[in-house]
Amino acid sequence: MSTRSRLVRRLGRVFLPFVLIVVVVMAAAMICIAYSITRPPRAPYLVTPQTFSHVTGPLLNAMDVTWANHDGTKARGWIIRGADSAPALILLHSYGADRSWLLNLAVKLNETTNFTVLWPDLRGHGENPLVNTSLFGANEGDDATAAIDYLHTLKTPLGKPQVAGPIGLYGVELGAYAALDAAQRYPEVRALALDSTPGSPDDLISAVTIRHTSMNNSILPRLGSWGVRIYSLGKYHNTASCDLARSLKDVKVVLLAGDEADPWRASTLALGKCFANGGIEMKKDLPLTGFNLPASTGEQEEAYDRLVIDFFDKALR
Repeated sequence: MSTRSRLVRRLGRVFLPFVLIVVVVMAAAMICIAYSITRPPRAPYLVTPQTFSHVTGPLLNAMDVTWANHDGTKARGWIIRGADSAPALILLHSYGADRSWLLNLAVKLNETTNFTVLWPDLRGHGENPLVNTSLFGANEGDDATAAIDYLHTLKTPLGKPQVAGPIGLYGVELGAYAALDAAQRYPEVRALALDSTPGSPDDLISAVTIRHTSMNNSILPRLGSWGVRIYSLGKYHNTASCDLARSLKDVKVVLLAGDEADPWRASTLALGKCFANGGIEMKKDLPLTGFNLPASTGEQEEAYDRLVIDFFDKALR
């Protein structure tokens, strides 16, 4: 055996344990991060239809409903019925939020437009979720179409369709990506209000990983992305928001972005160049977005809600 061969073997014996340790540590980190971020933080609802009614006085006519997703899992949400055979709206919250964040907006939309409004908990979100994990948009767009299918099963007391017009989707961050995905699947979606839209699911994973670990470096987000891919057993996809937007036709869109401090400002503004029809409204430098809605003042929230309400009222009439 040559001297060079012996040297290579000695080096292999010395460094192989270190390589194995690094591989094991990286694998453990991927599993740990993926397990943690696919289970969003959960907290008691900020408000429910019952507590809302205690504050406002009149009984809020919102119902707690469940329906089946296309993969056989269950979904849940609150619904307020509007006029018979009128359009409907579905509101989709951000990662780490839940349906209670959008209750006030849902009530205002129903009161102003008389449309049926449904707003669900996304996968992994809300108190005691029916599905434990989120896949950052891989399933959520299809779940939004299942919610549309559920709306079409509703009947009025006279047996007529409760919803018989076009559908509008409002989404924040993860919800905005899901709304885009649902719109390219179902042409009956005719209006989109997209707030703080990430450029892709990988971008959302990166932001969530940094937030979760409190460490801003390039390695951990990659481990999180790889971990989610492995953890999802092939169900995760990373289709860019721009690619989803390019496939849309005859859809009215408003993009909502905050000021320079908004983490999703750049990706939201860039999305405006991706729509084929070009008829895009852009509302930027907003003092409030759906991403930081709970921290708002009453005046800021009212101005934001009015933007959304006016858009859907015009787009779906």
